[in-house]
Amino acid sequence: MRAIADTGFLVAFGNRRDRYHQWAVELAERVTEPLLTCEAVLAETAFHLGSSALTMAFVADGLVKSAFVAGDHIPRLAELAARYADRKPDFADLCLIRLSELHPRHPVITTDLADFRAYRRGRQEAITLIHPPEP
Repeated sequence: MRAIADTGFLVAFGNRRDRYHQWAVELAERVTEPLLTCEAVLAETAFHLGSSALTMAFVADGLVKSAFVAGDHIPRLAELAARYADRKPDFADLCLIRLSELHPRHPVITTDLADFRAYRRGRQEAITLIHPPEP
């Protein structure tokens, strides 16, 4: 599976008490190559899990790999921040939108449907999402 990992998926995978844990575990079992992500997502994941060691294990074990250097994309990230200012996107979301533009065939694995359904690649293209079943 080729995809981009958001924080919510990684937190759900690493936290047995998360309501999406089982979904995340089942999805992770289907991962055949590291999911792309960014350092901002890894930082958020470590914060939410309260464990940098567990987050780094996701990288060491090949679940995810950092595939984005934000410094190379500052002008585009600034454009995205201005475009979505009403949604108040965090830095990780901006990086994932850009990562999705760079890898348009990779869906984003997220639990944040409200925001990621609004975000677009380029100007109009919806980002394909993998998400938990909706209630």
